Amino acid sequence: MIERIGTGTRMSKIVKHGGVAYLCGQVGDGATVAEQTRDCLARVDALLDQAGSSRERILQAVIWLADMDDFAEMNAIWDAWVPEGHAPARACGEARLANPELKLEIIITAAC
Repeated sequence: MIERIGTGTRMSKIVKHGGVAYLCGQVGDGATVAEQTRDCLARVDALLDQAGSSRERILQAVIWLADMDDFAEMNAIWDAWVPEGHAPARACGEARLANPELKLEIIITAAC
């Protein structure tokens, strides 16, 4: 069974199937990559909660940065957010994002 949460014309915020929750890509507000990362991760927390999951159950994270020069600053926030011993499989790359003010987008897959 597939469960879709927050479904609109283009996408769902969460799709659950087979005990796994797939979250739509999240971005954040703020002027710096640190501010955007904090806000983005707060949005991820809210979606994980809505999906019946948590940070400890994240399986994979894909992070897109608009500029890889922001890698260390983003990682400082990420490393403090991920619970010790529960680091997911992760990839991080550089990409042009949908809005030029965006500095990152994070895509999460988690067990639920």
